[in-house]
Amino acid sequence: MSEKPEILYACEPDLEAVEFGRVLRESGLGAIRPIDDEARLRRMIAGAGLIVTARRNVEGRPLVGVARSVTDFSWCAYLSDLAVSSKAQGLGIGQGLIDETRRQLGPDVSLMLASVPEAVGFYERIGMGRIDDAFWFRRER
Repeated sequence: MSEKPEILYACEPDLEAVEFGRVLRESGLGAIRPIDDEARLRRMIAGAGLIVTARRNVEGRPLVGVARSVTDFSWCAYLSDLAVSSKAQGLGIGQGLIDETRRQLGPDVSLMLASVPEAVGFYERIGMGRIDDAFWFRRER
């Protein structure tokens, strides 16, 4: 039986856009994120209130997961990206990223997200409740 690798969770407000884009691509979210627009990825990082990363605790500390949230640290947070590299899925990293995000936000802040259809079961399994009355305007590009 193989041992799970040690994962280090941290806040990284200055995450490199190239690393962020790579994990988005490897997670499958690259199909619906601007992974080939490095300037936009940099703006996404700069505009986030909280970026939590997951790195393997091996030489080079490769990035294997990212949770990017927009928040006021007082009332609410929107978890806009939860991405785990496909080669690291199934190790509990998604749950770990959400747990660390919630720890950083504290108990006074609600955490919301919009799920891709393929991930709905994951969010249900970890105990997130559904929001019935949510609305949005889609981005134009």
